[in-house]
Amino acid sequence: MAREFSTVGVVGLGTMGAGIVEVFARNGIDVVAVEISAPALERGRATLKGSTDRAVAKGKLAEADRDALHERVHFAVGLDALHSVDLVIEAVPEHLDLKQRIFAELDRVCGPETILATNTSSLSVTEISVATSRPNQVIGIHFFNPAPVMKLVEVVRTVVTAPEVVADVEALCARLGKVDVTINDRAGFIANALLFGYLNHAVGMFEAHYATREDIDAAMKLGCGLPMGPLALMDLIGLDTAYEILDTMYRRGGRDRRHAPVPLLKQMVTAGLLGRKSGRGFYTYERPGSPVVVPDEATPLATDGALADGARAIAKVGVVGSGTMATGIIEVFAKAGYEVVSVTRGMEKSAKVCEAVKTSLNKGVVRGKLAEADRDAALGRISWSATLDHLADVDLVVEAVVEELSVKKALFASLDEICKPGVVLATTTSSLPVIDVAMATQRPADVVGLHFFNPAPVMPLVEVVRTIRTSPEATATARAVCAALGKTGVVCGDRSGFIVNALLFPYLNDAVKMLEASYSTADDIDHAMKLGCGYPMGPFELLDVVGLDVSLAIQRELYLELREPGFAPAPLLEHLVTAGYLGRKTRRGFRDHSHR
Repeated sequence: MAREFSTVGVVGLGTMGAGIVEVFARNGIDVVAVEISAPALERGRATLKGSTDRAVAKGKLAEADRDALHERVHFAVGLDALHSVDLVIEAVPEHLDLKQRIFAELDRVCGPETILATNTSSLSVTEISVATSRPNQVIGIHFFNPAPVMKLVEVVRTVVTAPEVVADVEALCARLGKVDVTINDRAGFIANALLFGYLNHAVGMFEAHYATREDIDAAMKLGCGLPMGPLALMDLIGLDTAYEILDTMYRRGGRDRRHAPVPLLKQMVTAGLLGRKSGRGFYTYERPGSPVVVPDEATPLATDGALADGARAIAKVGVVGSGTMATGIIEVFAKAGYEVVSVTRGMEKSAKVCEAVKTSLNKGVVRGKLAEADRDAALGRISWSATLDHLADVDLVVEAVVEELSVKKALFASLDEICKPGVVLATTTSSLPVIDVAMATQRPADVVGLHFFNPAPVMPLVEVVRTIRTSPEATATARAVCAALGKTGVVCGDRSGFIVNALLFPYLNDAVKMLEASYSTADDIDHAMKLGCGYPMGPFELLDVVGLDVSLAIQRELYLELREPGFAPAPLLEHLVTAGYLGRKTRRGFRDHSHR
């Protein structure tokens, strides 16, 4: 039988501590809430009151339940008040010496049966536990912010944590309505180890002026369905906190360069640009602590989109290709009012593409998302061809043929001869260097990447890729076209992976390495990222959907171009691909999909 905890102590009543107090008190458990001084105690009390009052105002908590919740909480200054609790959770700032001092004192104050827990997100639970005479009763219970809302708790056992202590804490998590993942004591545990490598990479991208903060954040929100962009998330976490976590993980986690804090991060912390709490981080906020972003000197100027920045007028568009992407792109342009010339290799392929576009538009009508007249008008704007010569009078060409450089270069050389001067030539490549394609023409200034995401009619993001030869007018034209399509265009340089794949796939690769090291299971890692970080899919779910062969090819490209040791594809990924386990399409990847 799991042990029944009737009274719990919480040390430190900042945002996390006050949230943890609320979680226990909401679930009928008496709490002794402790701070270092009377003013700090009052701040903690106010944080708890503010949170519960908001829950009442939103109809998520009855007034009577709120009042009962507050009656269960006893506030006190000093650790001596914790002498008779069954469990203590420490939630003070992430400094090892501070936590060790508190644990040594708790060891003296608390009863011999009391379990001592830390909410650390990055420090070694083992190093904290050795400050006590009872390391077998010390455990990590890592709640996520905001604790009353987030479902995930990482339960962190050290090599000496007693099995019954682990079992008791797991049962307690279930009583609190939380999903727990139990793991060993390793730098960053699951969620932070995967999240902060990705966040640090995004800061590096911004530091290198590869893309603007707005474009990096929009790309990850719209391209991956994440609740926040990485730089906005850094501002929410606090740049000082993020720096401490990265620095700790780098020193404890085998000095992986992915966790070495980007120099800009240290500079911003030193300058007091800590994010929301200081009113300024990657973005500027209305006031310290406010979530409201206000314009600053780096905010892009709003344009009317039409012919801003020398953008050229586009009325007629050519789309070359007959696959899923080409079909989706034809539909997007036709629905947006452009005349479209679809070019495929042979009329048979043209007929297939025509049928696919009709089917998709009809679905839109059936679902009530498109009027019949609009469908008919869209179809009326498309002409079907099997010869490139019909692109002689278009204003923009979008190439969506197979991902083979030789094929694309030959196509662009032909377009260079056929198309009139001033036409923007765009490639939808997701992995090849755009400059290689551009240099197959005599007009590299007019060549740009337009990386649509699949399915093109649904996905709101387009990556606009400019090479070192792309003219500002061609880039502006591409952005204006994206706006006219109702898409968000994000501009970036011509580098492997662009924004989305360059940030997404190393994170997926890190997850595979974590599984490979037997640190956790695929299910627990997926739970951690969905419940702890709000991701729409866990990394292994996503890998199986994307296809392990596709993922491996992208990861190899990133590694070959950037030569970053941390980007080397995980051997487990290579082995699964070699074995033919490619994900959902072969019914077997990281999971078995044969019965689904």
